Amino acid sequence: MRLTQFLRLNAPWLAAGGLLTFMSSFGQTFFISIFAGEIRAEFGLSHGEWGGLYSLGTMTSAVMMIWAGALTDRFRVRGLGALILLALAASSLAMAAAPGAWALAFVIFALRFTGQGMTSHIAVVAMARWFVATRGRALAIATLGFSVGEALLPISFVAMLSYVDWRFLWVVAAVVAMSGIPILLLLLRNERTPQSMAQENPSTGMHGEHWTRRQTLHHPLFWFLVPALLGPSAFGTAFFFHQVYFAEIKPWEHVQFVALFPFYTLFGIGSMLLSGWALDRFGTARLMPFFQLPMVVAFVIFAFTTNLLGALLGFFFMALTTGANSTLPNAFWAEFYGTRNIGSIKAMAAAVMVLGSAIGPGITGLLIDQGIGLETQYLAVAVYFIFATFMLAIGIGRYKSLLPG
Repeated sequence: MRLTQFLRLNAPWLAAGGLLTFMSSFGQTFFISIFAGEIRAEFGLSHGEWGGLYSLGTMTSAVMMIWAGALTDRFRVRGLGALILLALAASSLAMAAAPGAWALAFVIFALRFTGQGMTSHIAVVAMARWFVATRGRALAIATLGFSVGEALLPISFVAMLSYVDWRFLWVVAAVVAMSGIPILLLLLRNERTPQSMAQENPSTGMHGEHWTRRQTLHHPLFWFLVPALLGPSAFGTAFFFHQVYFAEIKPWEHVQFVALFPFYTLFGIGSMLLSGWALDRFGTARLMPFFQLPMVVAFVIFAFTTNLLGALLGFFFMALTTGANSTLPNAFWAEFYGTRNIGSIKAMAAAVMVLGSAIGPGITGLLIDQGIGLETQYLAVAVYFIFATFMLAIGIGRYKSLLPG
């Protein structure tokens, strides 16, 4: 099927996925961290204290995802997605009204759970369930919402910070999140239930079976993947979380650094679309073992570069992995474990990734307070991604022969 025909026939469902991934931006680190300087200054927080509060809220969100993520196996995206968007708007208003540092952990939990956690989870589970032969293409297109958010929101809100109080900008975020509800309801007027999709459009995993979450957790392959699930979330989150401080220790202004984000987004879109095409052609088993290697190069560059051109090159290599990370792991669960229980299985993976995004800022913030600079930390991060790649290659190499067909 040609791309234009695919888009025309599936436009409402793809647009719904893109809408949800875009709205998740308000709970993503690249957006929240825009206000890191203002939040730390207003509440008198050090890097470690702010990172600790952020980690606490995010870690609690990871625990909640284990239970809440399974709701996608029972409820339509139309209803569940609208409810989560409403909660995301309320969370944004809570940030705007935060009375003190003690409230930040609760607010961060709400933003991370509704935005980074559930909104994006609902979108990718829907794509993996609604599409089989074109799953990679659907995931790549729907997750363009992440890229649009990364490209537009940081530079727009950083620019507005010069003229508008940071709290009011969170009110703006709430209004945008609320506006997505009627659009989502309109796009998904003809949505089918998860149960009907499982019966009409089944896709089995290893041994030709639909795996349960319990079976998945007891299978070694899941644990071989854990380092790869943690890595991009933990250290990609930490990188953007400390963007203000990173700009301070480099010879450029924060706004100059943020101006590179659209290029990072364009690189990520290219990687995302290419990985989606390659996924439909070659499958996840051939692609997954190598997709995190560009992160090794990226963090080595970030450690040593002293100019914006070097930072741009680092963003290029980082985008190769983050773009592929939007499609390959999400399709992996459907391909290796089947689609019948993909919501609950993907919820476990999402919880691991959310946990990673909790660990990353907390550890890096604490190390900064202890005098260990980001450049030194980024060299250690590069070594971590080598280890994660090694584990991926062993696990997938051992179990890919169990796939049907």
